[in-house]
Amino acid sequence: MSETLRYAKSHEWAQKNDDGVVTIGISEYAQDALGDVVYVELPEVGQQVTAGEQCSVVESVKAVSDIYAPVSGEVVAINEGLDDEPELINESPLENGWMFKVKMSDASEHDNLLSAADYAAEIADE
Repeated sequence: MSETLRYAKSHEWAQKNDDGVVTIGISEYAQDALGDVVYVELPEVGQQVTAGEQCSVVESVKAVSDIYAPVSGEVVAINEGLDDEPELINESPLENGWMFKVKMSDASEHDNLLSAADYAAEIADE
């Protein structure tokens, strides 16, 4: 787990960049629980997302799982590579398997997410 990331209880990670844009993906724990990812439905660039609300879907050989926005704002980029290679989420969930980027409307939302240590404690109980 990276110490620079923040986590939602719903297993999304968020990494804040210096320009107020947050890169978002799902955690190692989540991708492991899902199994082999076969399809990803990403939000549209320009779409407004709200923290805690469903904005994407990941389909694996085991299940279909909703992905929730960890922060509110406007989607400014999506990882188009996931269209052809959804397995990047399994192979590299914290680097190449990022899902989308959001220009935050409220920076405090990122600060309210779980630290890596708090997230590790959270998933230890599952």
